[in-house]
Amino acid sequence: MMSINEFLSEWNGPDTRLLVHTSGSTGQPKPLWVEKRRMEASARMTCQFLGLKAGDTALLCLPLDFIAGKMMAVRALTCGLRLVAVPPSGHPLAQQEAVDFAAMVPSQVYNSLQEPVECERLRHIRQLIIGGGAIDDALARQLKTFPNGVWSTYGMTETLSHVALRRLSEPDASQWYTPFDGVGLSLNADGCLVIDAPLVCPDRLVTNDIAELRPDGRFRIMGRRDNVICSGGIKIQIEEVEALLRPHLTAPFCITRRPDAKWGEAVVLLTEDARLAAVEAVCRRALPPYWVPRHYCHADRLPLTPTGKIARKEAERTAAALL
Repeated sequence: MMSINEFLSEWNGPDTRLLVHTSGSTGQPKPLWVEKRRMEASARMTCQFLGLKAGDTALLCLPLDFIAGKMMAVRALTCGLRLVAVPPSGHPLAQQEAVDFAAMVPSQVYNSLQEPVECERLRHIRQLIIGGGAIDDALARQLKTFPNGVWSTYGMTETLSHVALRRLSEPDASQWYTPFDGVGLSLNADGCLVIDAPLVCPDRLVTNDIAELRPDGRFRIMGRRDNVICSGGIKIQIEEVEALLRPHLTAPFCITRRPDAKWGEAVVLLTEDARLAAVEAVCRRALPPYWVPRHYCHADRLPLTPTGKIARKEAERTAAALL
């Protein structure tokens, strides 16, 4: 795991670029060279949007091996924030007093909410951004009551972290993301979001995210194009099925697919719960009939990427091996 001194050595070195890796949620992580000046531009966009200023305290609790951690350090360097670094863990606030700004993944937020002292520190963070995974409805309901700014991020390694934020806390909680100034958005013929953000990404980026785009530029994500299962002529968005099931299933699970001679593709549920009959009963109650999985598989552990997301291709291979 990269240390802060190793990062600073790279950042202050003669090369104008840094090597980062994509998350690998839909395949193998890919190396990507990014320009330091574009990382600085991204840092300024975030700090301007959130109203952060020199002297504010920023908490680094994410690995510096990935873009989210690197960008926290760059925001501090670029915008004069006072960086406090703690080893990445599931409880980043265990020994840390409240700070002005922090970036966390959902599991860190969830864990912090379970401990009264950590929860109180979490509530006092003036601007909290959450990325790297889905925020389920139960977590969103808890965060809605927070007195300060809590935000879900939208972005990817190619956009140097996020290019839009969605507020989770009242009074302006919303399902719609607001893009940063200088970020242009459109939809292609497949309904996927196209990002034009020249300050952070030299090329127009066509994503695999199926989106709904408002005239005012705000947008919401419906799911990934490559996460659409075509079964019997019906297109089923994996993320929508998972969202409906999440309030009802306590064990980790994911939706995947397998080829089917009759239907083309069949919906498969992969879960860490060994009580497959009970899981199937929940699915039949909670889902529309045409979304109900045709196959159920138990795995001791779901396949995850290094950043904690479901490794979709590996999940598909795991399900195929179990069926």
